[in-house]
Amino acid sequence: MLTTDVTESVVREAQAKQCRLVLSHHPLLYHGLRSITGKTEQERCVTEAIRCGIAIYSSHTAMDNYLHGVSGRMAEKIGLEAYRILVPQPVQPDYDVRTGGPTRHAQYGLGVIGKLPEPVPFARLLAHIKDVFGAETLRYILPKEDKVQTLAMCGGAGSEFMEAAIQQGADVYISADFKYHGFQPAVGLIGVIDLDHWVSEHFTREVFAELLAGKVETVVSEADKSPVRCYLQ
Repeated sequence: MLTTDVTESVVREAQAKQCRLVLSHHPLLYHGLRSITGKTEQERCVTEAIRCGIAIYSSHTAMDNYLHGVSGRMAEKIGLEAYRILVPQPVQPDYDVRTGGPTRHAQYGLGVIGKLPEPVPFARLLAHIKDVFGAETLRYILPKEDKVQTLAMCGGAGSEFMEAAIQQGADVYISADFKYHGFQPAVGLIGVIDLDHWVSEHFTREVFAELLAGKVETVVSEADKSPVRCYLQ
């Protein structure tokens, strides 16, 4: 079963659909457990998975740091061309995980940057991103110019990479979990679009499915949803 988060609903769904492995983006446990009493959802997930014989594997930082992972899939959905790593890792493997062949291009690092086929009004970009990602709401800072073309992005909480986006000439930076004061350095320098964390990363399920195609049977969780809701009146 492919999922963004491991929750009780996801584990129950995996059991009902006879899945023996849950492959998630976010880890079930960010910190070790000192006890398993069932008081928290994480503890109950562990108990239920063990009881049902379901293994759990989480990719997280591996998928965060791959060119065609979290951020790369965001770029593809938006329509960026020739995107590349925004913040490269100092050491690069000599093979491409996607093709299995050699590569001389940086495949590993955080975030990506690329260009749209042509400049578009910022309002159109906002509408496009809201539609593509299925976002209920978007928070944003206006760009210097109304028409934008060079976009940088990082799936999940990536506000700390906004400076890299500015230095590399991006018109807009797209990520999640911006704090109020994290927005302020962008004013007059770069546009910012703040997505819900889950919304920015849920396409990892597609990446998992493509990597595993023809190797094992997979099913995308229907219970995997963002726990965050917006009040719209």
